[in-house]
Amino acid sequence: MCGIAGLIDASGSATAPALERRARAMSDAIAYRGPDGSGVWQDAEAGIALAQRRLAIIDLTEAGAQPMISGDGRWVISYNGEVYNAAEIAAAPELGGVKFKGTSDTEVILESFAHRGIDRTLADMNGMFAIALWDSKERSLHLIRDRLGIKPLVFAASDKGLWFASELKALVAAGLKPEIDPASVASFLRFGYVPTPHSIFRGVTKVKAGEIVSINASRKISHRQYWAVTDVATAGLTHPFTGTEAQAESELNDLLVDAVGGQMISDVPLGAFLSGGIDSSTVVALMVAAKRGPVRTFSIGFDVAGYDESKHAAAVAAHLKTDHRTMTVTADDALAVVPQLAEMYDEPFADSSQIPTHLISKLTREYVTVALSGDGGDELFAGYNRYKLGHGLGGLAARSPLALRRSLAATINAAPAGLVNGLARLAPAGLLPPQPMDKLYKLAAILPMDREAFYLRLVSQCPDPVALTNGVAEHPVGLNWQPPAGPDRFLEQMQLFDTATYMPDDILQKVDRASMAVSLEVRPPLLDHRVVEFAWRLPRSMRIQGGQTKWLLRRVLDRYVPRSLVERPKMGFGIPLAEWLRGPLRDWAEDLLDPARLGGGLLNVGAVHKLWAEHLSGERNWAYALWTILMFEGWRRRWTEGVSAPG
Repeated sequence: MCGIAGLIDASGSATAPALERRARAMSDAIAYRGPDGSGVWQDAEAGIALAQRRLAIIDLTEAGAQPMISGDGRWVISYNGEVYNAAEIAAAPELGGVKFKGTSDTEVILESFAHRGIDRTLADMNGMFAIALWDSKERSLHLIRDRLGIKPLVFAASDKGLWFASELKALVAAGLKPEIDPASVASFLRFGYVPTPHSIFRGVTKVKAGEIVSINASRKISHRQYWAVTDVATAGLTHPFTGTEAQAESELNDLLVDAVGGQMISDVPLGAFLSGGIDSSTVVALMVAAKRGPVRTFSIGFDVAGYDESKHAAAVAAHLKTDHRTMTVTADDALAVVPQLAEMYDEPFADSSQIPTHLISKLTREYVTVALSGDGGDELFAGYNRYKLGHGLGGLAARSPLALRRSLAATINAAPAGLVNGLARLAPAGLLPPQPMDKLYKLAAILPMDREAFYLRLVSQCPDPVALTNGVAEHPVGLNWQPPAGPDRFLEQMQLFDTATYMPDDILQKVDRASMAVSLEVRPPLLDHRVVEFAWRLPRSMRIQGGQTKWLLRRVLDRYVPRSLVERPKMGFGIPLAEWLRGPLRDWAEDLLDPARLGGGLLNVGAVHKLWAEHLSGERNWAYALWTILMFEGWRRRWTEGVSAPG
């Protein structure tokens, strides 16, 4: 895993030393992404420089160093990622005459680009990657992001040139001083992240998952999708799997065996995150089944009831006989991460599980350099609680009289939160989900809504961003995918939107930043694109059956782990945020909420303080909305204090 950066200077007067100095400053800003080496390549005549920071995983020798020049001298690459089937690509007939200098995947894909072309190479690549590829003959630069958006890539362009990097802070290091985009602030308040292709800054764009952004010699920028999950979803629903459940189970098992086995390739120590849930347990079980030696697993737990999954992870680890380590996290451990978040996330980011994700990454990095994760299972196999809600209530709500739904919502909103949560604690363990009143409030909010509003409310951190931004509208969300004609497809629409937005912009970027901050590479084998394509062919009954989510994935896991070890309500990977904001985080929060500084003119201070007062009193639980506001303000003070809100 690595960090990449670079620039094209449009002035025509940049010297080689100046280009190298600017590119190196950009890569130094993200040095933690690659502590094992660095390199800069430049061509002053073309006005281009590429830089890379290396975390050596495959071929630890200098033969794997970057930026790398192809054997014919035409192509130069700066690359972040891993391609797991590099050996297969190297065996292509067109590469038969290539004399490889080393064993890195970088060299293989670079020579494939040179001999087989960009499209054929990308079609064959199985991996996660962000690539900057310079064509010295055509004087064009291609910025390429992997199919699912696992690795990040941003760029900015103006009449002065173009800049790109793995992270925004590298653009800042290049001297860019972009303005905050108020619409991006509103979008951030909605989702807890800024949705692609937007960024928090005007003029800075995120390369989309599965996209090639090309800049030609005339500085014209073009965009092209080489793979899109919308196309995959449409094709899967149009041509569904028609075999038996047993055949589907066997095919999924074989795909996962191959995906996990391929992602275990490494020249450095490798392990896995293990929460004890369905996804991570499946990945670890298949690692053990691969029989490549002892498997190291890592988990963390909280000493707070309702948030600790470590005992479940330990039980799975014991059954699979892994070399397992658990870190029990105290409130002090978690709170010590909070001041680091604005540095770690150089764009506002407000998924509070960023804290435990960083802590487990830090623990894991003490022992290994690469870790496999279970990310992607929820989106592909309908694992989130909102899918059950949408599957069961979406159609019901649409068929029920609006007056009845409004009446039920009013009844829920009138119920005292403290009383409901107190009664819930008297219920048998496992019968009710954690924080039941929060979920009831969310249900009350969505009951009177149409389907798009229903989904947006389910995924919103702040339900009404406009009220918090002095009337500034968010970026259009573009929830306009229309599935093929047939039965009701609301469940599939939710899965598609999550896979295209929430997964790459929240889940995967959370893991990327939290792990790269400690120079740990994390690989998600469930997001092998072949698994994604197969999952979209599955009938709904193989995703949710009898009220049980991830039905087919559970069947695969049954082959390796007893159902009793993983069967429990979904917990997520959260922290006791509501309690901490009223307790140990209160002073920190109130400093950030100081009316004299709050928002830099971008937030409605009165509306924010109303949420804060209601939360402190216990009248409402606004933990997620407040965390989003606090993450924005912490980021703003670190990265843009003194930059005025644009008019």
